[in-house]
Amino acid sequence: MAFLDKHKAIETHATLLMVLSLLVVAIGGIVQIVPLFYLENTIEKVEGVRPYTPLELAGQEVYLREGCYVCHSQMIRPMRDEVERYGHYSLAAESQYDHPFQWGSKRTGPDLARVGGKYSDAWHVDHLTDPQSVVPESVMPKYGFLSSVKLDGKYIGARMWASSMVGVPYTEEHIANAVVDFAAQVDPNADTVGLLERYGKVNVSNFDGQPDVTEMDALIAYLQVLGTMVDFSTFTPDASR
Repeated sequence: MAFLDKHKAIETHATLLMVLSLLVVAIGGIVQIVPLFYLENTIEKVEGVRPYTPLELAGQEVYLREGCYVCHSQMIRPMRDEVERYGHYSLAAESQYDHPFQWGSKRTGPDLARVGGKYSDAWHVDHLTDPQSVVPESVMPKYGFLSSVKLDGKYIGARMWASSMVGVPYTEEHIANAVVDFAAQVDPNADTVGLLERYGKVNVSNFDGQPDVTEMDALIAYLQVLGTMVDFSTFTPDASR
């Protein structure tokens, strides 16, 4: 009872409650912030993680514009149920070039952090065109119109330059070849030597099966790369962190 009386004294004294609340928040903040000053880098370097190609970056823009992040997260937590359902837990390094990052907890649809390579390009076309044709219980809207919206990549170099201003390691060579790389990734018959030299492992495909480059191509290219940059069969976490 004595403890409850003291607790009541705090709750009924607005100034004291505010001071103690600020004290608790300050201590919690110090505990979280101070250790970061002793780390050279808060993001572990992971082999394979690279910036998005011009086509993938354009696809991310479509993903953001259409609000896909409202129903899909891209962050697998290190909990058994999530790892068993979606795959290896997400690494901070996988999101280091995302502006904005696509974390979150709202999942009207499944998490997409490991969706890359899980389905074929044709499946994605069918799913985006008519979601209920492949997932009958889906409440996802239809995005078939993306197949009719052509893209020429005219401004993708400027988008890459803007990304480089906030830390994405696009070089002058990346930006200068943006339009060429944009077109090459969607054409299996194109000369992709330069594209592969600049980005390493890249999915080259006529993603939507049509002759022109469309928003459908870009979005599927983006979806197909999610979670595929890191080889988790050989990945070993840094035990010092």
